[in-house]
Amino acid sequence: MTRTAPAADDAGLMLKAAADATNNHYDLTPEIFECFLGEHMKYTCGIYASDDCTLDEAQEAKLEFIANCLGIQGGERVLDIGVGWGALALYLADRYDCQVLGITPSGTQASYTRERARSRDLDDRVQVQQCSVYDFKPDGAFDAVAMVGVIEHMPDHQRAVATAAGALKSGGRLYMSATCYRNDEQFTEFTPRDSSRHVQETIFGFATLRPFSKLVGAVEDAKLSLFRATDLTLHYERTIRDWLEGIANHADRIEELRPGLSAELTRYLETVNTGWGHATKHYALAAVRSRWGLTDVGR
Repeated sequence: MTRTAPAADDAGLMLKAAADATNNHYDLTPEIFECFLGEHMKYTCGIYASDDCTLDEAQEAKLEFIANCLGIQGGERVLDIGVGWGALALYLADRYDCQVLGITPSGTQASYTRERARSRDLDDRVQVQQCSVYDFKPDGAFDAVAMVGVIEHMPDHQRAVATAAGALKSGGRLYMSATCYRNDEQFTEFTPRDSSRHVQETIFGFATLRPFSKLVGAVEDAKLSLFRATDLTLHYERTIRDWLEGIANHADRIEELRPGLSAELTRYLETVNTGWGHATKHYALAAVRSRWGLTDVGR
């Protein structure tokens, strides 16, 4: 069944409708996602260092890449917007002794991440708040903010980025990754297509892939300084191939949990992989709350 965020005169109602629609996917039992996401339960791309790199190794490399982009040294206070099933929050708390606050509108994800933190004796370092980014009140007290593969589910991306910027201390860093259309022309051409609507409406309930330039603009509008942009498209394509293998290997179990879902997930992921490099790309960007920004070039 297709669920879309309805048009509404009240912007707040529209934002809530989008979050509720997206939760139709993320509130599925986590056991479904355990069938194909790997041990980290990370629903975005990994980074593959070699041809024989496994999915779990690639996802750990990606978590370390994010930590590096955020300038994590140890003990920082981190806000994870769209905490998912806790991959980044748990990694930063365990590896770097960070204090992490994760937020998500999904009650299932919030409960699952809290339980994972408790089972690893990390509940003193990982807290999860169930709320929308639009209801979160930033206090300018975080050393770092992460938005990993979540901006696609946020109708008002500028407001979401402004909230992230408002949560940062002076000198604090933002990491954001997103799947994007290459430009405005392709956004206009491909968004209405049946295959795109299947992914953005049927699978997620609500999603929109913006041109990367729109996200850069939102970062600049929030008075952050961009200092890194990385194309991770090839890594995402390989990640999806690993996920597809996991779905194929565990199709019977997925069907027990949700009849028809294994075929739906396969169609979704194959559609995404077909578009890479043609209409879509996957980028990671890092920015800092500083008017000077960061540079490797001496002054």
